[in-house]
Amino acid sequence: MKSNFLQRAITGVIFVAVLVGCILGGPISFTILFALISALTINEFGNIVNRMEHTRMNKPISILAGLFLFLCFGYIGVVPGANEIFIPYLFLILYLFISELYKKQPNPLNNWAYAMMSQIYIALSFALLNVLAYHSSATESVSQYNPILPLSIFIFNWVNDTGAYCTGMLFGKHRLFERISPKKSWEGSIGGAVFSIIAAIVMAHFFTFLSTGVWIGLGLTVVVFGTWGDLTESLMKRTLGIKDSGNILPGHGGMLDRFDSTLMAVPAAVVYLYLVGLILA
Repeated sequence: MKSNFLQRAITGVIFVAVLVGCILGGPISFTILFALISALTINEFGNIVNRMEHTRMNKPISILAGLFLFLCFGYIGVVPGANEIFIPYLFLILYLFISELYKKQPNPLNNWAYAMMSQIYIALSFALLNVLAYHSSATESVSQYNPILPLSIFIFNWVNDTGAYCTGMLFGKHRLFERISPKKSWEGSIGGAVFSIIAAIVMAHFFTFLSTGVWIGLGLTVVVFGTWGDLTESLMKRTLGIKDSGNILPGHGGMLDRFDSTLMAVPAAVVYLYLVGLILA
């Protein structure tokens, strides 16, 4: 037990240090890290779905497509309007469909479905981190990299997870979603949200490019959709009959286990900030 706790602690510290360091390190380290994470997560997803009978998702092309999608969003983040960069990605998606005509697989529909899920569920979510990271004004032709918004998504998730765990351990009585995750409680979720609001107020104090109200709204958006993301991955694992999505992170499972909340929190945060921008414009 002590050995497992130590392993989890060491892995967790290294994981957080690498993530925070690469986001704050600038656009190059940010791009390299999340392009790698996108590829590893899609590969892991392909490994677990290909265990199912009559399923052979095209992992190499799905990984290549996901990697290219992340880089495309990064490129148009730096050079807004250069949408022609997406053309090779569209050819990769077409290849995923057309190639099934020649493979004679027993259930090509499964292969198509999981390949597209890898792009929408995983690749697009990580790619949208670029939307949070790059900002430009109407007078600028090149965007500026700002690490705070993408980093805030992870901070809110970590604060929510820690707050929910502590509050749930102390006060948790009413199950949040017992069918899928028996350990989660309403009390824990509320506690996580309260801690996230406090974190948002602290963020607003140090980073004034968003108002306190907008920071709080962003924190709550991450809490709600991050929790749904966690439950979605739990449902997927229960359906597939597995405990962990992988073992790449000792004591913490796989990449999907570590980024399950992020995969829904990032798109929700992008939509939230877009709507706030429209309202406040």
